[in-house]
Amino acid sequence: MASTLDEESATKPVVANEEDPLTEERLGLVREVGAQAVWSLSSCKPGFGVERLRDNIMDTYWQSDGQLPHLVNIQFHKRTNISQIYIYTDYKLDESYTPSRISIRSGTNFNDLQELQVIDLTEPNGWVQIPIKDGNVKSLRTFMLQIAVISNHQNGRDTHMRQIRVHAPCGGKGKHYPLELFGKFGTVDFQKFSTIR
Repeated sequence: MASTLDEESATKPVVANEEDPLTEERLGLVREVGAQAVWSLSSCKPGFGVERLRDNIMDTYWQSDGQLPHLVNIQFHKRTNISQIYIYTDYKLDESYTPSRISIRSGTNFNDLQELQVIDLTEPNGWVQIPIKDGNVKSLRTFMLQIAVISNHQNGRDTHMRQIRVHAPCGGKGKHYPLELFGKFGTVDFQKFSTIR
């Protein structure tokens, strides 16, 4: 019986993370650093630009307009630790617009980007976590990240990406106590102070 469970888990493609990336942020394990960066795209349809990638609405998306590869460039003002990238895609809604192969690149500028990894996605639906590592170290210090869509499902030309979140590890200088460890704050006393008059 144990061998059949192992065989079943080996055949199922694990491409999308059921957990929300905000969970790790709320627990204080990581912080979202995408707001500290300058974002640019290789192309986009009017009204479907970079603001759609960062609006925290799963129904909106960036749509490319041009030839492959489609690029998302994330440039930081100073060298920044990056531990993981989350990309939200929905194969059921986007079909041939859904990325099937993504390349993650890093460097100081456009001229010295090095490919870190290539990820194959099989009909992803939800958040896809991409860990970013520099050798044995659990994070990468970089000025620039580039997400390149190399190919789409069903040989699609343009691509849809619904959300991208960039996480950095939280510094270990002091102890951090997230509020979730102390309860849900649902008592009447706490609810009195939940709004400002």
